[in-house]
Amino acid sequence: MKVDIFGAISNLFFSSDNKPKADNSYFGNTDNGIIHASVNLNNIPQAHYVMSDIQSGKKYPNHKESNYRACLLGGAIGDALGAPVEFMRLSEIRNMYGRDGIVDLETHNGKAYITDDTQMTIFTADGLIKSSLHSSFSDKIDEMEQVYGSYQNWLNTQRYSGFKAGGNGWITGISALYARRAPGLTCTGSLKNNIPGSIENPVNSSKGCGGVMRVAPAGLKYYKDSKKAFDVGARCAALTHGSPDAYLPAGIHSCIIANLIQGKSLDESVDIAMEILKEYDDHENVLNLMKRAIKYAHSDIKSDDAIRNLGEGWHGDEAMAIALYCVLKSPGDFENAIILSVNHDGDSDSTGAIVGNIMGAYLGEDAIPDKWKNSVELASELKLLAHDLYVNPSEIKNSKERYPSF
Repeated sequence: MKVDIFGAISNLFFSSDNKPKADNSYFGNTDNGIIHASVNLNNIPQAHYVMSDIQSGKKYPNHKESNYRACLLGGAIGDALGAPVEFMRLSEIRNMYGRDGIVDLETHNGKAYITDDTQMTIFTADGLIKSSLHSSFSDKIDEMEQVYGSYQNWLNTQRYSGFKAGGNGWITGISALYARRAPGLTCTGSLKNNIPGSIENPVNSSKGCGGVMRVAPAGLKYYKDSKKAFDVGARCAALTHGSPDAYLPAGIHSCIIANLIQGKSLDESVDIAMEILKEYDDHENVLNLMKRAIKYAHSDIKSDDAIRNLGEGWHGDEAMAIALYCVLKSPGDFENAIILSVNHDGDSDSTGAIVGNIMGAYLGEDAIPDKWKNSVELASELKLLAHDLYVNPSEIKNSKERYPSF
């Protein structure tokens, strides 16, 4: 049953300047030859946060490795589906692919290529896993220091050298990660400066979506603690993106995933994330845009118009709002939600990646079409990372060889 939420939020207004990525290249030469449900906003329940030890090994009923795999695979699939149309207007997409837009993965040598969105998600997972290993087997290390070191490893794969990364590990041996897939200038620029940002000490004022699209692993790691998942997701984004409009949506993203992994409904997961968002300074713009996305999802407004009114996804808040609209509009249909999320003006691969992460965590691996699971690039590697995020650190096989920096 849908709840009437229009009275409470009918007067919301939001404006933003939509700026595309400065790097208008897409696929570059690579070393391996590749060229490129409803939410009642007037009665949000108080969240119940599970604060038990992350290392306890206790499993929730819906805490399944399938959902971890689906979260990472889903993000890669959404990324790959949106990649060919990222810099196109909706009218151009339809002129090329037909009235329904792009609806299936484009493959090259049998694989649908990911972009920097999935690459950086992989390196986020790497940093968080290394941090867990440190805490379990040696001295504790600052988690953001470890994640930042992994981001510098990503920077080095993009042929930026001269920086001491925080250890290498098995993922730096994956040749596909050395492909330059239109890396965001904010990410590369801030990492080249070798000064990690934080919420308290922002490194810049960037609103870009390069933070939100990479933080799904934080929700998987901290699924037991909604507030911790939000904070770690936001802090991972703040390492390179200094505006609250960039890092707070990242917190929302990872928090929603954590709640879904706990077994909460999609509506409740969103409710909890919105409540936690209010605890952060300068949250108003983000909250208002999320409310607008929720309003549109429960209205009869055409999807084209709804997404257009939310923005183009180049900014973090816009990307998260578009993703939130798409998952609430198609809560039980992975394929439809993904297709909806990439057919619009703007940053299609990032909105697709965020929706894929959320829908995968929510619905599990069986909800993803086999044709997509079998063709997306780095599927095997993503499943292995999902396993390492799912199990206790002591269960990671050959951990010292695969994650040597800890």
